[in-house]
This record gives sequence, C-alpha cells and structure tokens, in this order.
Amino acid sequence: MRIAVTGAYSYSGKYIARRLLDAGHSLLTLTGHPDRPDPFEGRVPAFPLDFSRPDELANNLRGADVLVNTYWVRYPHGGMTYEKAVANTRTLLAAARQAGVGRIVHTSIANPDPASPLPYYAGKGRLEQDIQASGLSYTILRPTVIFGREDVLINNIAWFLRHFPLFAIPGDGRYKLQPIYVDDLAALAAEGVGRSDSYAVDAIGPETFAFTDLVNMLKRTVGSRALVFHAPPMLAYAASRLAGALVGDRVLTREEVGGLLGGLLETGSPPAGETKLSEWARDSAAWLGVDYAHEIQRHFVTGKVK
Repeated sequence: MRIAVTGAYSYSGKYIARRLLDAGHSLLTLTGHPDRPDPFEGRVPAFPLDFSRPDELANNLRGADVLVNTYWVRYPHGGMTYEKAVANTRTLLAAARQAGVGRIVHTSIANPDPASPLPYYAGKGRLEQDIQASGLSYTILRPTVIFGREDVLINNIAWFLRHFPLFAIPGDGRYKLQPIYVDDLAALAAEGVGRSDSYAVDAIGPETFAFTDLVNMLKRTVGSRALVFHAPPMLAYAASRLAGALVGDRVLTREEVGGLLGGLLETGSPPAGETKLSEWARDSAAWLGVDYAHEIQRHFVTGKVK
C-alpha cells in the first residue's frame, strides 16, 4: 500500500516508517522540519506539513491508502497552543478525506476526555470524536509514556538523577504509569495499517510502576546518589520550572502533573507491548541520562534535529 506518515523523520514516526518499509509498503512523509536528516536514504520522500495550505496537503496525500498521524504538541510554545494543534489536525483530517485516503492510524493518549480540565487530554478527546465521525476507518492508539532511544521523559529523569543531588517527586508518588517501548507502539501502528476495522487500543507496556518506584529504578540503574524526596505537587512543579530555566527548556508541564496525579497514565487494559522498561533501561544504562534531551531545540529551533 501507499502510506503517508506525519513526522517520519522524527521520533515515533521514524519507528513506524521503518516497520512499514520492512513490510514492503511505499511511504511518503509530511513534515514541518524538512531540514532534518533523512534516515531512510531517499526511500521516504518528504512533503510540507503546512496547515495553512490545505489544498496542498490534499494534493500531497493523493494516492495514499492510509494516513498515519503522529502530529501533536507536548505544550504551548511560540504561538502554538493545544487549540491550534486541534485545528491543525482537523485540517489534516479534512485534507485526507479530500484526497481519498480511506483509513487513518492516529496516535492519541490514554484516557482522553473532551470534557477534561486538562487541555492536552481534552484536545485529544475531541480529535478522537472527529476521527470516529469522519467516515474513515481508523485505528486509535492510546499510549501513556513512550520510551526509547530518542525519548525525553525517561531520559531526562535519568539525567536529573545523574547530575543533581536532589530529585523531587510531586505528591505521594503512588500514581501509576504503564510505559510502552516506541518500537512496540510502531508495531501496533503497523498492525493498524493492515486492518480494515475501526478500533481503539490502549498502547501500554507490560510493566506498571508507581512513579516513586520508577524513579528509584532509574536511580539504581544509572548509579545515582541523588536524594529522592516527596514534595507538594505545586512545589515540585515550581522546582521543575526553576530547573527548566537552568537548562533553557520545559522540564514538566501542568498537564503532565495533572495527568500523573489524576491517574491518567494507567489503564485497566491488558498490555499491548512486550518490552519491559526495567530491562531496556538496564541494557541502556551506559548512555541513559548522560545527555539532556532538549525538547524546545528538537521541536521549535530551526536546524536542530529531533
């Protein structure tokens, strides 16, 4: 089949594209970062992901059987908001319908809710409603935390544990996470490409961690001597803002704190991935957290590679 993948030169999109190429599909990518290196040596031609030109988007999508969408924003920055990300995704969805695309594989989030007070989760929930009403067949993937070689969250927890004497956990730290390996997520996306039925799946891994246990596991893995302690959520968030000022990045967002404390990174579903974070972290201990993964440079600074 002919598959269009948003962000195939980036993080999860790159793993999905590799899976699809290995399966013999023909690919193109829509990207807002054409300056990034092509990891596929010309096998995945790039076209602009320009939401201001919907007709051009539709033209670039013509001939594609399936759209695999990984586009979203982690937090508002530089004029980008969650509302704008929702509007952009709706433009992409309309372009796919105009182009005759028959199916979409969409990356959402665990526990989306259009009525959520957290804009991240509300936006994801509204988009799921749009996709379900679009007339396209669909697969919706709902990950919690995605880990892998290029990930930000797990790597940067390890980085702070390696480089700082203190690590503050918001609240009691009993709230749970079910992280999934990025290539396991890619396998779920590739499966969705090959199916014709419409469904949503909680894309969670085989291990469930209380957040305190996750941090302590990473502490042991990287040989950190940092003091891990509990702090009131807003104090921990304020500390993350201070740390962000030191590294010139957004370390933690209100939506992430709210999602953690609200139990939104855990589901009641069986595991959909096979790779255990604890084993992956052990195998990656030599490099995990050695370098800081800079979110703003990856996504918003021209010339930086995600």
